[in-house]
Amino acid sequence: MFIIDTSNAAVIIICLMIICLSIYLGKELKKSILPQIVLGLELILLLMHVIQLFTLGPDVYGVKDMLIKSTRFDYVYILITFFGYLWIDDIEAKVKNKKSVDNSLDWFWKKI
Repeated sequence: MFIIDTSNAAVIIICLMIICLSIYLGKELKKSILPQIVLGLELILLLMHVIQLFTLGPDVYGVKDMLIKSTRFDYVYILITFFGYLWIDDIEAKVKNKKSVDNSLDWFWKKI
């Protein structure tokens, strides 16, 4: 079984760099498709980790703990990328004079 350990320190740094790069490029190009692609890949990774977690045998303890940690980090990656996507989508909507799906970050920016 192929398992990607996203709780490893090197992988955490690489994932955060990929997330930041996709958000930065999306902001510069004013295209929300880049964070969408990364968000989709993270959702696939989360789904893969959850399926692997439920299909493990009872005799594998170290792998189970690693998968639980990886699932937690997957949720954090998805949260960061989702807020980045909402931000880039709002920028793209303002540039193209389109109505955004919803102004999901307005409540957040008004309180800051």
